[in-house]
Amino acid sequence: MKKIILLFILLTSMATIAQSISKVTITGKTIEKTSNQPLSFATIVLLRSADDSLVTGVTTDVDGNFSIQAIPGSYRIEAKYIGYKTLITKNIIFDKNNKLSDFYLETDQSQLATVEVTAEKSSIEYGLDKKTFNVGKDLISKGGSANDILNNVPSVSVDIEGGISLRGNSNVMILINGKPSVLTANNGLEQIPSDTIEKIEVSTNPSSKYAAQGTAGIINIILKKNKTNGFGSSLQVTVGNPVNNSVNLNINYKTEKFNLFSNIRQGNYEYPGTMSYFQTNIGENGMPTSYISESVNSLRKRTITNMYVGGDYYINDQNTLTFSYYHRKNKSNNTVNYEYNYLDASKNPESIYLSTEMYEEPQNANQMEINYVKTYDKKGKKLTANVRYEFWNDDENENIEETQTFPIANQAINNVRSRDIESSKDLFFQSDYTLPLSGESTLEMGIQGGIRRIKSDYKVWDNDVIVDEFDNLLEYNENIYGVYLQYGNKENKFQYSLGLRVEHSDTKSTDRENVFFNHKKYTDLFPTVHLTYKFTDNNSLQLSYSKRITRPSFWHLNPFGGIADRSNVRQGNPDLNPMYTNSFEIGELLKFGKFTVNPSVYYQHSNNIFEMITEKNSDNVIISKPINLGTEDRLGAELVANYSPFKWWRLSGEVNYYSFDQKGDYKGVSYDSKNNAWTSRMNSTFKFNGFSMQASFNHVAQRASGQTLTKAMSWMDIGMSKDFLGDKMTVTLNSSNVFNSRVSKSFVNGNDYNVTMNNDTSRRRIIATLIYRFNRSKKDRDRVAG
Repeated sequence: MKKIILLFILLTSMATIAQSISKVTITGKTIEKTSNQPLSFATIVLLRSADDSLVTGVTTDVDGNFSIQAIPGSYRIEAKYIGYKTLITKNIIFDKNNKLSDFYLETDQSQLATVEVTAEKSSIEYGLDKKTFNVGKDLISKGGSANDILNNVPSVSVDIEGGISLRGNSNVMILINGKPSVLTANNGLEQIPSDTIEKIEVSTNPSSKYAAQGTAGIINIILKKNKTNGFGSSLQVTVGNPVNNSVNLNINYKTEKFNLFSNIRQGNYEYPGTMSYFQTNIGENGMPTSYISESVNSLRKRTITNMYVGGDYYINDQNTLTFSYYHRKNKSNNTVNYEYNYLDASKNPESIYLSTEMYEEPQNANQMEINYVKTYDKKGKKLTANVRYEFWNDDENENIEETQTFPIANQAINNVRSRDIESSKDLFFQSDYTLPLSGESTLEMGIQGGIRRIKSDYKVWDNDVIVDEFDNLLEYNENIYGVYLQYGNKENKFQYSLGLRVEHSDTKSTDRENVFFNHKKYTDLFPTVHLTYKFTDNNSLQLSYSKRITRPSFWHLNPFGGIADRSNVRQGNPDLNPMYTNSFEIGELLKFGKFTVNPSVYYQHSNNIFEMITEKNSDNVIISKPINLGTEDRLGAELVANYSPFKWWRLSGEVNYYSFDQKGDYKGVSYDSKNNAWTSRMNSTFKFNGFSMQASFNHVAQRASGQTLTKAMSWMDIGMSKDFLGDKMTVTLNSSNVFNSRVSKSFVNGNDYNVTMNNDTSRRRIIATLIYRFNRSKKDRDRVAG
């Protein structure tokens, strides 16, 4: 209670100080350009030059006049009215009362045609090197996570195990507010609430400004920020089946000098599922010699506590300093039951074993960040600097009890325990400088660095006797430094950007037993080219190229992958090398009437591709590990389209088709593979009687890669929402995987074995969410991170 009182006193004092500073008065008038008549009730917004944050806003009176009061400083003024083009001034320094020249607003015909729909839909913005998908009112993801949002973004897909891919390629880099973050580590995207996300930026050929990591491209998740003066808060309560219960409280307070923000979330979740494996062992004569049938029933429970606090300090009109701290505390408790049936060549049972795994993993993650932004009187000139320190740890504990039920009934066979204590300390720094040159040209440059220190201390006990093979301490050190230079220009209808990035990598793996020592150093050049030609306002052509890299993650490198499943074991590969990709793409953006169409064709050539190879040991145990297989050539075409036949109905869809040709050998065996695959998604959103409703249909076609053939899969999601009490309260109900059809079926073909697998761990989920807003409206945005 004392802390709350002290916080109230602090916030009140800040408000008093801010209000005591002498203010200047800014006056002006808006006029309709065609008729030269005053424009009544237009919106006038005062933006701080330093970061374009909202200071205040008013509407013009019946004669088009407006008056704004603010403390002396540098600002920009935005004048807008529905159906008219928005007018934004250059930076203006106000140090005394000032009367501005009249604002002449002209009509925007394209906006007039769609204005009633635009406010209700998730829009797509197309830039020179990225596409931006504004989350808007996506009902299906309400009460869910960042993964649920991503599963609704064109070109992006999330599999049933949480793996993210871009155009079918899983080597994608995930950023939070333009930077790598601990929020993405250890399945962290499942723990980011969907309602904290403002937009998703997708770039299949990122510019040199971004780190070169991720051969498929990057996905940048932009979290919401508070831009409204005064006190505001929102409370979100979510319940679901299976268990999906959470409470989220967001509190913001903003003045003209400070912006204080905080977000606290507590959640409990359960994920039931089943899996099955059927392994056929084949002799030298090509005939089956034995079989293993395995069934798995799991219940995974997770408790999550998130806390984010911080503040912006507006030093003056052109300098802003931000401090923030993020803490995440999770605890996973899983119960997994295995049944193994060992069969002879005639499928008669030889032995049956039951195994129960009790898994517990407490995890703590922390992130401290300082961010500095400086703007200048010259429009577009900007300097940013960021330093971030992250540290996390988790303690993975497995306890496996094995019992034989046939031919001897209920005989205790084995007790195996494992413990893997992992920790990481990461330091990241980044600085970017943008310098406008003559005309429309711009020069950008910057530096970026990351220093990571990861440890994995693992042990295994077999009936309380430590297993020497699994008693080790792996340490992984990673130092990556990069610099870039980028020049962009616009000449009439032609716009281009040319960039070059240089990155130096120094990685080293060591272990206590001196088994896995690896030290790799390499320096690479990553050029980027982006060209756009605008034929008309409704038709533009884009051509881009980039060179990218995918470095192996710690998950790929760590040789210890757990011991829970006696017949299927995953191992890492400490000697895995990075993968390189040269990516080319050409696309067109067409707008006609109520249609927007974005077709594109892309080609990627990759070296040292990652491929998961499975082998069978002498005990018929399947061991999987990643290797550098060889090369891959991928050619694809994508079509994204939006159509609004009526103001109450919006349709959107996408189709992505690609073929690939992989070539490579491992241990004298050829794993050459040539195949094609396609995915599609269709969304329909409409309103009726004050309700909003959305339905999404997804299809992933059959695909093959290396040893694995994965069957086709389809599923459907639905959601609906309604506002109450004006726009103070919103209630949303949604269901994912409505018909429980999202089951992954695959087939692995080895030299002397094959395995059929079914994975049903993405069960139907029904979620209800209530959001209540205190002292704010629905359009006001919470500050969550960044």
